[in-house]
Order: sequence, then C-alpha cells, then structure tokens
Amino acid sequence: EPDTQAKEAAMNRINIVCLGVRDMKRSLRFYRDGLGFRTQATEDNPAVAFFDTPGTRFELFPLDRLARDINPDDPPAGSGFSGVTLAYNVAGKDEVDGVIALVREAGGTIAKEPQDAFRGGYHAYFADPDGYYWEVAWGPDFKFDQDGLLEF
Repeated sequence: EPDTQAKEAAMNRINIVCLGVRDMKRSLRFYRDGLGFRTQATEDNPAVAFFDTPGTRFELFPLDRLARDINPDDPPAGSGFSGVTLAYNVAGKDEVDGVIALVREAGGTIAKEPQDAFRGGYHAYFADPDGYYWEVAWGPDFKFDQDGLLEF
C-alpha cells in the first residue's frame, strides 16, 4: 500500500480540465476567437484542442469521443447541470463586467449578471455553447502571484 505522502504528492494537482464539446468548430469560435484563449490549434475542427493557460491546462475534446474513451461498450451520456463549474478570477471588480461583455459578444449565455456576491466581492456566471458554467469573480482579498495565478 502506498504511503500517505506518496499518495498526496501524486494526486495534489489538476493538470488538465477537459470539456467534452458537441461541436468543436463552435467551441473554438467561442473560446479561441471570442474569448481569446491561446492555442496552437489553427484549424477550425481539430481532433482535440489544448489551450496555453497558466497552471492547469484547458482542453476541448469531442463529447462522443470522450464518452467512448471512458467506456467504448457503454459510453456515459447525460445532459444538464453536472454540479461542476469552472472559475475565472480577476484582480478588479470592473474586470468582471469586462469579461461578461466579452462573453456576451462571443455568443455565451449570461446565467447571472454581474452583482455583489454573498461572501463579499463581485461575480457573475455564464454558460458556454455546450452549457458548461463559468463563474467570473473578484474578491477584495484575492491575491495573485507573478504568473497571475490565484494564491490561497
């Protein structure tokens, strides 16, 4: 049995967040062309797209292929809210409004307009073309390191 330290070291990070998308072309237009996520993918319908995000990487993968990759004999299927949200934290309250304006222009769905958050700060929620929810948030105690990553 692996010791506790080895288990913690092996599992104490997230390397990639992968979203299974129904339409790669549409998702690339939203993330790459609309929101400005940087990627080496220049074609409109690649087999997979990885984005150059600091820290944890971000990936788009066709949903049906992702489901078959998990279980080729009985691919998981589902729809609706899965209880998972992604977050984009910003250094200033006005940046929340700016990101939501960009999302609106890129064709995203605003699920919650920018407003004060119950825990302090200011936030909003949007959904991408596949219905994945993102929170855009600013907090008065947020601190970022030299790479722009949120410190806890």
